[in-house]
Amino acid sequence: MEKLNLKFLQSLATQYPSVAKACTEIINLQAILNLPKETEHFVSDVHGEYEQFLHILKTGSGAIRNKIEDVFGNTLCARDKKSLAALIYYPEQKVERMRLEMSEEDFQDWYKVSLHRLIAVCKESSAKYTRSKLRKSLPPDFSYILEELLSENNRVVEKEEYYNEIFDTIIRLNRAKEFIVAIAGVIQKLVVTRLHVIGDIFDRGPGPHIIMDHLMQHSNVDFQWGNHDVVWMGAASGNKACIANVIRLSARYNNLNVLEDGYGINLVPLASFAIETYANDPCQCFRVHAQEDSNLQEVSLNMKMHKAIAIIQFKLEGQLIKRRPEFNMDRRLLLDKIDYEEGTIKIDGKKYELLDKSFPTVDPNNPYELSEAEESLMNRLCMNFLNCEKLQEHIRFLFNKGGLYLCYNSNLLYHGCVPLDENGKFRKVKIGNKQYSGKELYDVLEYYARKGYYEQDNKDEHEYGKDIMWYIWSNENSPVYGKEKMATFERYFIADKEVQIERKDHYYRLIEKEEVVNNILKEFNVDVEKGHIINGHMPVHVKEGESPVKCNGKVMIIDGGFSKAYRGTTGIAGYTLIYNSRGLRLVSHETFTSTEDVIEKEIDVHSDTVIREISAQREKVGDTETGRQLKEQISDLEKLLHAYRTGQILEKE
Repeated sequence: MEKLNLKFLQSLATQYPSVAKACTEIINLQAILNLPKETEHFVSDVHGEYEQFLHILKTGSGAIRNKIEDVFGNTLCARDKKSLAALIYYPEQKVERMRLEMSEEDFQDWYKVSLHRLIAVCKESSAKYTRSKLRKSLPPDFSYILEELLSENNRVVEKEEYYNEIFDTIIRLNRAKEFIVAIAGVIQKLVVTRLHVIGDIFDRGPGPHIIMDHLMQHSNVDFQWGNHDVVWMGAASGNKACIANVIRLSARYNNLNVLEDGYGINLVPLASFAIETYANDPCQCFRVHAQEDSNLQEVSLNMKMHKAIAIIQFKLEGQLIKRRPEFNMDRRLLLDKIDYEEGTIKIDGKKYELLDKSFPTVDPNNPYELSEAEESLMNRLCMNFLNCEKLQEHIRFLFNKGGLYLCYNSNLLYHGCVPLDENGKFRKVKIGNKQYSGKELYDVLEYYARKGYYEQDNKDEHEYGKDIMWYIWSNENSPVYGKEKMATFERYFIADKEVQIERKDHYYRLIEKEEVVNNILKEFNVDVEKGHIINGHMPVHVKEGESPVKCNGKVMIIDGGFSKAYRGTTGIAGYTLIYNSRGLRLVSHETFTSTEDVIEKEIDVHSDTVIREISAQREKVGDTETGRQLKEQISDLEKLLHAYRTGQILEKE
């Protein structure tokens, strides 16, 4: 036996020190391979809409309702099923609601009935797990009791009094509410095993920080970074162009409180600078998405802050473009194309009148230089971002649990696209001194993004990595962005809609072609016959008849409008995807109204199954990525077993 292999097996022997222990583990792992595959939940383009997002997670995109239906079928009326679902989603609130509505005697009876029903749903949800994994999912305070109840054999009548006594004692000791909360949590955890977030947690909506706090408590989550995530990652790394973009978008969507209250970023210096610099400027081109009843003075201040940071952003981006000529973004240098006396700008040989002609901080002879006040402001903001503990914690979590793409269980997950030329071939993109395309382009961009956040020894690579994050956010060759330009300046300053168009990558036109899709799957080593591409980024125009399903089901674009800003375009409030042992189910959702509606009126989000792809045979763990890893472990253990039996390694017991 090779020395290296023997050393590995000796290390493995410390964990399995005897033939008996190695055999037991092999038997255990072999059995797990034949269990039904885990349930995966896919969401995309959440954009800070925390209420809708958290509700969809609690419901498992309808998976919990399906479990209730499987357990009770026609034995419960529709109203009782809705009430039970609401109890599982929001157990604490629902219990308190029932306490207020019922007499004490009726409430005790409701407790008993609810406990029986919850245990039945929990048993059904746990059916495909090993006892060991189930045990790890149980809350410590009730683990013994729950394990007893979940292992109950319904046909053993002799134990009925035993189980009823457990429920009666729980109620008598005033622990029923806590017990219900515990069971509901276990059901939510068991119904969906793994969560895939396919990009764009940040921007537009009011609670990305709330979403991140919640996801950090999730037992099994991964991320495929979206361009809106990466710009926040760049901001947390200290890239000033990214910081300006993050603040500008927060101002535009009237969500500056996300920065101030959610992350503790001090924006008073920006407010002071904006008031002083744009005191008499109405800043009409920099309107914010405010509610009708918003404080007018506050909205006016936000508009001034919006303009102030936007002008700073254009300057900083200009500096970055000049610093990185290999990014090939000279076309986005616009401040030097302005005739400041005339109030016009020339783009691609055509002259346009500017909607806003006031640029008090821009030096026409050196338009990309920050004024002294702007420089001081950005230095302070940069330090705030770098020293924000909560933001850094969230960004580290994104780095640790995510990447630009993921190949998992024969599915290829990425946020945006794979850059293609007009013929459907992988477009070659220059990064540094080399050209990359396809999977290699994804890999090199992720490599530099990580350098931009983590690198400490090589300053050049650290700075280049920070600039790459801005590149990923906005460059036409970025697979995460996938448009020819980010027309931010044009939308603010030019009325002509034509110049504001952001043309999509050829990818979005060509993904109906099976040859193109198969080439992408092959490039990422995904099974062409079985595999799917799942991405978001481009809102699906459902109102106009567009389908999220492309190429006969091989591609699914699940950006359906979680963000309120997009719902006028999509006509719905988001797509999610469920993939379990029986197949794929793509679900569209209507707008979530409120938690109170679910608890009090038992009105759930209306969801429709858009497509259902049923597997010919129920998929098992052995067919999955987890199964592949388990088979490798079994192979290693069998080698250890052989080493024991041939005397190459001696048993410790």
